[in-house]
Amino acid sequence: MYHTSKTHWQLRLMNISFVVLFLLAVGLLQWLAKEYHLQFDWTRMHRHSLAPASVTVTERLKEPLKITAFASQRGEARRLIQEMVGRYQKYKPDITLEFVDPDTAPERVRQAGVQFDGELVFEYGDARENLPPSQFNEQNFTNALTRLGHRGERWVVFLSGHGERSPDKQANFDFSTWAGQLRSRGFQTRTLSLGEHPRIPDNTTVLVIAGPRTRLLAGEVREIQNYLDRGGNLLWLHDPGLLLGLEPLAESLGIEFHPGVIVDPTSENITGNAAAIVVTKYGSHPVVRSFGENTVFPQAAGISLRAPEGWQGSVLMDTRPSSWSETGPLDGPIQFNKGRDIRGPLNLAVALTRTLDNKREQRVIVVGDGDFLANTYLPNGGNLELGMSLTNWLSQDDAFVNIPVKTARDRSLDLSRGGQIAIVAVFLALLPIALIGSGVWIWLRRRKR
Repeated sequence: MYHTSKTHWQLRLMNISFVVLFLLAVGLLQWLAKEYHLQFDWTRMHRHSLAPASVTVTERLKEPLKITAFASQRGEARRLIQEMVGRYQKYKPDITLEFVDPDTAPERVRQAGVQFDGELVFEYGDARENLPPSQFNEQNFTNALTRLGHRGERWVVFLSGHGERSPDKQANFDFSTWAGQLRSRGFQTRTLSLGEHPRIPDNTTVLVIAGPRTRLLAGEVREIQNYLDRGGNLLWLHDPGLLLGLEPLAESLGIEFHPGVIVDPTSENITGNAAAIVVTKYGSHPVVRSFGENTVFPQAAGISLRAPEGWQGSVLMDTRPSSWSETGPLDGPIQFNKGRDIRGPLNLAVALTRTLDNKREQRVIVVGDGDFLANTYLPNGGNLELGMSLTNWLSQDDAFVNIPVKTARDRSLDLSRGGQIAIVAVFLALLPIALIGSGVWIWLRRRKR
């Protein structure tokens, strides 16, 4: 076909116009993809969508939420975090996500109190909460948002006036570091002297009795028991030694503390001190079921539990069989004395629950040591996270959202032996032979032409 100069320029103009329109269309599609996010989850179990409870919690957050992910660039942690956060951003666009490489920003890691690669730090208003990678799933993610949204409503009250560990003081013996972590994760803390205020406030979420060093008055103990009778939750951290007036409380809870201090030669190989007990395994109770970090308990007492009528008791953690409760002096060589010392394993912490008339569950935890949360020992192993787990459970944070794990159905195909042989025969033998044969047949036909 003959082209004049006019038609030649028309064709060139058409080609240029096509290229320009094509590039504009590509640019428009890129802009639409960036500005408008459309996602369809057609999986049977909706594995890539948030549960309705998570959507409700997310939409209730009124303030902007910042999430900082301390994840290195190696591995798939960043991709998984981005996918999870993206599901929440769909319902709350003012959620911001920042990635920080812990290898290149050690100062930010220290400031945020991050312990693990892949740990998330949530910041909502003046509240902050860390989510370790071992708890990275939708249920824990949503519960973290729930706790942040309920900040200021949960009071952890520390009993005072008897030489207890203080949430406000900086001494090695005290709890100021742990109390600071509680406040950063949405709790409010205060001390309470029953000598000044003879009634425990009704808005107390958790009452903490942390190692009193002088005897409590009978009226103070009665008020603590009245608090329990009203359905209050209690964290009792008892150091080895006398009960100092708390005998009626122990009796009402079915608690007996063993005499002496727990020692363990196996732990001594790790800590250098036989009385500093290392715990590596935990019970099946919800408060420690998913807990996998080592914890250290200096100077702990063993516990026996006989849950009273109406209460259900559980052991949270115990010591190794190599341990025992040493009733003699700890300075110098120690050895087990049959008939005087109590052989391990020994219970270190127990939990009690009962259902009240209003169907609410009342919760109590008793630990045979208070040092593990003290300023000196809190950084050891998983002591901080254990303390937070105990407090979260006592404050019934686990009751906020319970999201079942979404699993993909039919992800595996179970074939009989005959079916496996048939598939191998078809795909590895018959099909290749058929393809080769058809190719040879076509080649021979063309050759004869």
